[in-house]
Amino acid sequence: MHFCSENKMRRFRRFLAPFDGFLNRTNDFFMAVGRVSHLSFQFFYYLFRYRPRLRDLSAQLFFIGNKSLGIVLLTAVFTGMVLALQFSVSLARFGLKIYAGSVVGIAIARELGPVLSSLMLAARAGSGMTAELGSMAVTEQIMAMEAMGSNPIRRLVVPRVLASLIAAPLLTVIADLVGVLGGMMITMMEADVSARYYIDQTLHSVEFVDFSHGIAKTIFFGFAIGIIACYEGLNTKGGTEGVGLSTTRAVVTSSILILIIDFFLTKLFILL
Repeated sequence: MHFCSENKMRRFRRFLAPFDGFLNRTNDFFMAVGRVSHLSFQFFYYLFRYRPRLRDLSAQLFFIGNKSLGIVLLTAVFTGMVLALQFSVSLARFGLKIYAGSVVGIAIARELGPVLSSLMLAARAGSGMTAELGSMAVTEQIMAMEAMGSNPIRRLVVPRVLASLIAAPLLTVIADLVGVLGGMMITMMEADVSARYYIDQTLHSVEFVDFSHGIAKTIFFGFAIGIIACYEGLNTKGGTEGVGLSTTRAVVTSSILILIIDFFLTKLFILL
């Protein structure tokens, strides 16, 4: 009887074996969600309880915002140019290529400006924050801070996440303007319209709600970038190889979160 029960147990384990990896990954996912949620709670707690030091915040704003400005502008201008080129050709089939500027302005203000600038911010600044905190974690600098009575959440996480929240909307405003100007250059050549006509058409077509919804999204994008970068950095293990893995996870996770958040916020704004 005992031998029979052991055979049943072996068969049951063999049946569950293919699902072990899935179950482990599912468990790791929910554990990570819980830890990120706890870190988010700690961020807001220390943000409102203690005023972040201006020196730390300004240093992170320079690193996240100013250092990411070049790649964001480059992405925005070529995105606007490609959109103008594509829509000029497509709308020409219906004799509407003079309206390419309106389409470019709306597309950039609503979606492409916020999303692409945030993706570049995740790649440039998010990876940098993760690598910096990861290096501190594997060299036990964070443990040393705790031993000296300094709170790493207050000193390291709050300035970085807050700087991401501030930098993302500002970079998006600049990216929107540069993207529209990039589209103007191509539309002037392809659709044979004047700069004044393009600007008037864009201002007439792009409403304030289009612009404000795009900027509102970037607040959530910036928070996602900052909190994921800090979480991965603080939980880095395994030396320099671990730093590389944490950086990769931070960029991939932030990019996916940006797209997911964008979908749900877009749906919400449509319903409002």
